Amino acid sequence: MTAELIDTNASKIAAQFVKARRKAGSPAMGMVMTLIIVVPEDDAEDAMQAARAASHEHPARVLGVILGDARGAGVINAQVGIGSGWTGETALIRLKGEVVKHAESVVLPLLLPDSPVAIWWPTDAPDEPAEDPLGRLASRRVTDAAAVTRGKTAAMHRQCAAYAAGNTDLAWTRITAWRALLAAALDQHPLKVTSASVSAERISPSAELLVAWLSERLRVKVERRSSAGPGITEVVMETKQGPIRISRSDGRLATFSSPGQPDRPVALKRRELPELLAEELRRLDEDDIYAAAAKQLVKLRGRA
Repeated sequence: MTAELIDTNASKIAAQFVKARRKAGSPAMGMVMTLIIVVPEDDAEDAMQAARAASHEHPARVLGVILGDARGAGVINAQVGIGSGWTGETALIRLKGEVVKHAESVVLPLLLPDSPVAIWWPTDAPDEPAEDPLGRLASRRVTDAAAVTRGKTAAMHRQCAAYAAGNTDLAWTRITAWRALLAAALDQHPLKVTSASVSAERISPSAELLVAWLSERLRVKVERRSSAGPGITEVVMETKQGPIRISRSDGRLATFSSPGQPDRPVALKRRELPELLAEELRRLDEDDIYAAAAKQLVKLRGRA
């Protein structure tokens, strides 16, 4: 059930949440957090659908915020409701006029009390998420350099340069499985790595982060190579006994090769957006490994 509120305010939106819960016969929804989504109008439907899927793992009050033209008198319109596949409450809030410059004043009264707050920018994020007025409301700030409208590599570098505790990027989440496989490979073959390479599409923020992570962890030079994709297609770690190689040409199944062992297939499917978002919402503390990789990426760019 969804209610349309025209020329409204935060208190009326909050009252509509209470009304919807009572009408549904559920005064307590068991929500564990507030998720703020700052998204352009054209991308709002896809972002809210991804959040709805992720909410099955993380019941939340989801506040979609669309920032319109900041000129003129302030107007707040909202679609508020529960159900329809959501495990918590949802509001899609459209701001126009002067209120766009003070979006945090609309969102702040709608945060669930005594529960964590996460914010997600599905496309273009501020250069410094932790200093953004809405970003300051959250303990977890999720960006996605791979989804920006232009300059994906530059966006990844900006996010790393502006890293603050609680920041993360879905470009990092996309390489979780790659990092797990590479770490497991070295557990199985505890050999000294002398050099490494990462092959991926020419523009791939995830590949840039994987290069930085390998460089920081292995303390060796990691070469970045281009391929036809999709995404990351191969990682090679050179040792004196021969290369340890993980190759994935189709985005689904990889081949794991190691010295003295037969090749074997490994599932390595590219994951969808809801799964990536759900993973990042599982932890609301600082990701020390991402912090180190972000710092290393900035260092490598400085050297280049």
